[in-house]
Amino acid sequence: MTYATLQLKKHEDRRLQRGHLWIFSNEIDVQKTPLKSFQTGELVHIESADQQSLGIGYINPNTLLCARLLTRHRDEPIDVEFFKRRFSQALRLRERLFHQPYYRLIYSEGDDLPGLVVDRYGEIFVVQLNTAGMENLKSLVIDALVQLFSPAGILYRNTSSGRQLESLPSYVEVAYGTVPQAITLAEHQVQFEIPLWAGQKTGWFYDQCSNRSRLPAYVNKARVLDICSYIGAWGVAAAYQGAKAVLCVDSSAEALNHVQHNAALNRVESTVKTQRADVFDLLPELVLQKEQFDVIVLDPPALIKRKKDLKAGMQAYIKLNKCALQLLSPQGILISTSCSMQITRDIFFSVLHEAGVKAKRSFKVIEQLQQAPDHPIHPAIVETNYLKGYICACNEG
Repeated sequence: MTYATLQLKKHEDRRLQRGHLWIFSNEIDVQKTPLKSFQTGELVHIESADQQSLGIGYINPNTLLCARLLTRHRDEPIDVEFFKRRFSQALRLRERLFHQPYYRLIYSEGDDLPGLVVDRYGEIFVVQLNTAGMENLKSLVIDALVQLFSPAGILYRNTSSGRQLESLPSYVEVAYGTVPQAITLAEHQVQFEIPLWAGQKTGWFYDQCSNRSRLPAYVNKARVLDICSYIGAWGVAAAYQGAKAVLCVDSSAEALNHVQHNAALNRVESTVKTQRADVFDLLPELVLQKEQFDVIVLDPPALIKRKKDLKAGMQAYIKLNKCALQLLSPQGILISTSCSMQITRDIFFSVLHEAGVKAKRSFKVIEQLQQAPDHPIHPAIVETNYLKGYICACNEG
């Protein structure tokens, strides 16, 4: 198939030649290929300044990050078979890593499909289309999933903030078959009911799965505080693994209702308590009340969305971690993570150090955490390496 040509300026192909998938508007030769000549989400043939083919991608002429590469082969059709090949490749990796079909099947650029996220819950799939290009290709995505997996149902959860940047509407709807309001999965033997339609993002945070497997080493007979608990992935698991008391804190009443339901599902409802609060208000109050916990899990949503928010976001992380350290008992354990892609592992480490200084608590880092293997990191795209964390052991005194 023939696509319109998008030509880059001289030397602006160097990042693509080194494996990257993104093209910014200021890298395009707009004299030869004016941006206004392209339709939003249109497939394009991408060329260097000397007219060497770089592959096929899609374009949104109205955004700074305006084109993304899908294939480096100019003759490869972007059709159902293309998506089936990419899905099959991703599936082979997941089947090596997981015993059960519950994982992130497609992690956008990490699986060479920029703008697309697919989570698998057994026979149910949840699809997130984050760009205009992928929105235009959604029928191919669904057809490929149906042909490969024969699913019971596929749900669109197109509510991400990235869609706003692409001027796309938000919507949640069934793409294929029948999708229940909620589904149950087991993670490390703990049962969770996941709200597919009304939950955050795609319903469940698979990226922390490997990190949550470390809980049994720390929580037995412990008093645990789960900050920004969502539906209890950390807190309910801690109770199941032997914690003597767990407090789950979140700003969402609906999320906390799910915590209570999941606690009952695992027969630990007497161990798990919930509190609805803004953690920035509650944690200082708990410090003043001289509350203490043996293990604190701090897993907030991204506090830094854009580079310009880095300074303010770092101060927010410092404040939360300072309070968490002040609330820990002697030899207490802090499990602290950040999913803000704008903050590097080294910067987050310095955040924890500063929090310790301000809290007047010394600690040792005993484990480093990262995203689960169903979120593969693209070596050319640092933004795909977004989740980082540390398990810290406080010193006595």
